[in-house]
Amino acid sequence: MPLAAGLRALGERDYRRYFAGTIVAQTGTWMQTVTQSWLVLVLTGSPFRLGLIATLQSGPILLLSIFTGVLADRITRRTLLFVTQTTQGCLAVTLGLLAWSGHARYWHVAVVAVLWGIMTAIDQPARQSMVMELVGRAHITSAVGLNSVSFNGARIVGPALAGVLIARVGLSPGFFLNAIAFVFSIAMLAQIPGRRPVPRIGEATFVDDLLEGIVYALRTPAVRFVLGLQIILSFCVFNFSVYVPLLARDVLGMGAEGFGLLMTCLGVGALAAGLSLGGLSALPRALIASALAVAGGGLLGLAFTRAFWTAAILLALTGFSGTIVMAGCNTSLQLGAPDALRGRVMSLYTLLSGGIFPLGAFWIGFVSEHWGVPRAFLINGTIDLVAVGALALWWRLRAR
Repeated sequence: MPLAAGLRALGERDYRRYFAGTIVAQTGTWMQTVTQSWLVLVLTGSPFRLGLIATLQSGPILLLSIFTGVLADRITRRTLLFVTQTTQGCLAVTLGLLAWSGHARYWHVAVVAVLWGIMTAIDQPARQSMVMELVGRAHITSAVGLNSVSFNGARIVGPALAGVLIARVGLSPGFFLNAIAFVFSIAMLAQIPGRRPVPRIGEATFVDDLLEGIVYALRTPAVRFVLGLQIILSFCVFNFSVYVPLLARDVLGMGAEGFGLLMTCLGVGALAAGLSLGGLSALPRALIASALAVAGGGLLGLAFTRAFWTAAILLALTGFSGTIVMAGCNTSLQLGAPDALRGRVMSLYTLLSGGIFPLGAFWIGFVSEHWGVPRAFLINGTIDLVAVGALALWWRLRAR
């Protein structure tokens, strides 16, 4: 029986294994994200320090992604994923032991966050460009949609489990279960053949390869437009590991279980977006920009809400529209990039999807600490709408 359009990538055996390992690892990682955020609030009670941890964890992506994209075009991508996932599993065990023993301190979390960010900077360009290896151009949209389903399905299950575990058992299980999830993911990855990157013609140094990817992006207007949308999304919208715990605790007066439930609502909206994407061949750039404007409107709504269910609906809407933007940008870059440059192009996507986040997280923590959480939603929602309008105007004027 043929698979539905959105599920066709699952017809590839190697992608099925990749997908299974990824969704388990992402569920564990979301459990750790929620648990780590709550641990920081328990240790410090400071929105600023919570934002600083997010900045430290994403900072290496900002600094290193351009360089690790060259690695993804030079080294077998599966090998890179073995290294990163093994290291992250060990870091999860470390935090679990510290939380279980009662010896966890803020600086411990900070050090682990930096090391985790370094591994993510290596992992993401390889992971993003490996998808095309597994499914080919014919099914890349289906695969990107399924990756969104995986990520956001994990966002539903992981935070909900973490909230219950924190409230009823403690902080350490979230870290230990994440380590177990990485073991499963590595086992699935071991069953996928390693494929060497596309051979390059002639000799090129590491710096030559680096500059080649940057020049390609700068000289391609469509790439610049898509990356501009990704910058806005990352800075203004996709900072939920900072937004949501502060919304739950400081605005709605809720505890860990409420925090986990709000994250689940966010994931429901994002999951719905992922499921709706798979049957599309590509997303028009105008639609991606419109979805980003809707996400900004969701942030403005959250600035004025004081009721749980209103916040839950707005988070679901923001998650839905934000995922449309992220998946649309991903698909557009995957389809447009030459095979030999895909790792470097996707490293720019990684840089702007994850590397801009530390700046946004720091900003949100600062605004929330000094002017309150609702003001942070209001300011970032306004920045989102103004920036999308300016980028759309530039694209229209250029087209004329």
